[in-house]
Amino acid sequence: MNIDFALLTAPLAAGLLVLATHVPLGMEVLKRGIIFIDLAIAQVAGLGVMVALMMDWEAPLAVQAAAAGAALGGALLLHWTERRWPAVQEALIGLLFVTAAAAGILLLAGNPHGGEHLQDLLAGQILWVGWAQLLPVAVLYALILVLWFSAREKFGRLGFYLLFALTVTASVQLVGVLLVFASLIAPAVAVSALQRGRLVAAYAIGALAYAAGLAASAVADLPAGAAIVCCLVGISFIALAVSSPRDSG
Repeated sequence: MNIDFALLTAPLAAGLLVLATHVPLGMEVLKRGIIFIDLAIAQVAGLGVMVALMMDWEAPLAVQAAAAGAALGGALLLHWTERRWPAVQEALIGLLFVTAAAAGILLLAGNPHGGEHLQDLLAGQILWVGWAQLLPVAVLYALILVLWFSAREKFGRLGFYLLFALTVTASVQLVGVLLVFASLIAPAVAVSALQRGRLVAAYAIGALAYAAGLAASAVADLPAGAAIVCCLVGISFIALAVSSPRDSG
């Protein structure tokens, strides 16, 4: 089998871009204990994409605006619910996710390509990402990283939710909902027992998983998104097991 691994460079670059922002944000999500916010916001952003498709908005900017508007609306809603009902915030995040997922199914129920659109939203089409798509995302992520590492103490909860929504809006269209969630949470969990070097270790684990998943996809002709998710979870679990002290009790 002759496989041109050069074709995987753009998808790998897309994965590394996603990790650049998702690793530090995922560590913050884990710290705040709002694990499923990324899944919910990603699904809401995907719902915005579906609405754009139903409205025949074919221009990429229009689709991006629909996704961003939906994600920001979801972030504002979750910020309000956190202030109003903090004790059940995680449950409300889960309900937002299932509601957005169900609404998406209803929107695409009469669409002959509805199943394909849903699969693309969940698993993404990372193998078909081109270099032209990555430039605007790279610019956005660079701005987000500058804001995050220079001024995150000033954000407050609302600022965090809005920045998170903008980040997820871009990434869900590159890699899909499942990879967004795995990229945020798996590396953060993998390094949770480390006392030092957590950020660097998380980046390394994520990069290794993306490379391994893309390689496995190419060699075995597997869906790339699903292969990367499995690699992210598997490698992260191994890293957590190795780094965590055993419970003597």
